[in-house]
Amino acid sequence: MKIAIITARGGSKRIPRKNIKDFCGKPIIAYSIEAAVRSGVFDEVMVSTDDEEIAQIARQYGASIPFMRSEYTSGDYATTTDVLGEVLDEYRKKDRTFDMAACIYPTAPFITADKLRDAVNTLESSGADTLIPVVEFSYPIQRSMVIRDEMLSFAQEEYINTRSQDLEKHYHDAGQFYIFRPESFQRNLNLLKGNIIPLVLSEMEVQDIDTEIDWKLAELKYSLLKG
Repeated sequence: MKIAIITARGGSKRIPRKNIKDFCGKPIIAYSIEAAVRSGVFDEVMVSTDDEEIAQIARQYGASIPFMRSEYTSGDYATTTDVLGEVLDEYRKKDRTFDMAACIYPTAPFITADKLRDAVNTLESSGADTLIPVVEFSYPIQRSMVIRDEMLSFAQEEYINTRSQDLEKHYHDAGQFYIFRPESFQRNLNLLKGNIIPLVLSEMEVQDIDTEIDWKLAELKYSLLKG
């Protein structure tokens, strides 16, 4: 049994009502829901939310809302781990357990059904605990600079004269979804612990959406990809 958990609380501060804001013609959460449903690999596609408007929109696009999020996991300091733990516990109370799960963010319009399907199949065929989509840093982090006492200096001076192409590539979380084994998650109590395999994405498929400018950049990238 497999479950897709889309985490969508109502209290967005930097972009009000972010999780249901219109993105290229429909609420942004719709993209995550539709990708999970169309992938065909999940027995359950649910949204964890504390907000009735989000719940109504989620149902319209094919997700279930078997219960509302608790007050604790709706707060500003609740972590993804807290939310996933609550969801899995609630299903366990109903005698429903899963051997594979996806944590999908509601503001990730670049997710596709094919990408989710491939990610699930990749993790299933591996011995790993978790699969995380990542993107390469656009500039070598070994050549990064810091400002200390109003002066600029290299954070790692040993790399001042190293050619960029000779430096090891570094990656960061793409901030879209995680595929994981619930048994491993409940043992580690963290998606970022255990044996993790990557799914490497291009910069065109990734955009943090924390500000209005981020939002416009994401819409531009999306339009270019779909054009």
